[in-house]
Amino acid sequence: MFLQGFYNFLTDEYYRQFMKLVFLYGGKPRYKYHTISFLNYKLSVSDCRSFIWQFKEIFIDKNYLFKTETETPVIYDCGSNIGTSVLFFKENFPKAKIKAFEAEPEIFLILKQNVESNNIDNVELISKAVWVNNDSIEINSEGADGSSIFGEGKKIKIESVRLKELIEKENSIDFLKMDIEGAETEVLKDCENSLSRIKNIFIEYHSFINKEQNLDIILSILSKNGFRYFVKSAVHNKYPFLKKKNSYSPNIDLQTNIYAYK
Repeated sequence: MFLQGFYNFLTDEYYRQFMKLVFLYGGKPRYKYHTISFLNYKLSVSDCRSFIWQFKEIFIDKNYLFKTETETPVIYDCGSNIGTSVLFFKENFPKAKIKAFEAEPEIFLILKQNVESNNIDNVELISKAVWVNNDSIEINSEGADGSSIFGEGKKIKIESVRLKELIEKENSIDFLKMDIEGAETEVLKDCENSLSRIKNIFIEYHSFINKEQNLDIILSILSKNGFRYFVKSAVHNKYPFLKKKNSYSPNIDLQTNIYAYK
């Protein structure tokens, strides 16, 4: 493990940047605003720890990297947070057409600032939660990257947009990313008959304690629509029979990445 980490440090620019972020910002108090310079960007972040985790998942693990035959892929980024994913998409697909959705109003303002200050073009920013209707929805306001319809604490009412209606306006979507903190099952069920327009889907599945698990529903919908899939745990749990809660989010007992493709 040490040798692999040392090799990555020597050969991978992103890994070196990740270690630098851990060293400089890993110990910062949570939920405090900071401005962080990395690669060629300057980013405002609402929580250093969650940003460092995002950077690892997105730039090191490359969870959103996909193949495309077009220079202008259409990307739906549902759950853009502060914009780390948008930067990654533009790094890899400079001419991509991106719709970036962020539900939490305060986080959306940071997303907007980060996109504009880094001169990222061809990105449509949408301050709404993707959902099954346009009637608004209540979420808890967590202040980083965990606001959810199932979260505990103070709830806020926010605008919603029916994802199905937007998908049906597109001829084709090259990549749909869904990191929407527990709303993914209901949204995917609503979109079931519209998924033929989509080539690749990334879903971060969240199973909340005391809520019914429905990973099987998601996988069934994907299979029915001609997708093959690969499933990988987003948070490692060495002893699932003994440890039944997520160390990072105690109200979640399973967090899984689903990579679906045709």
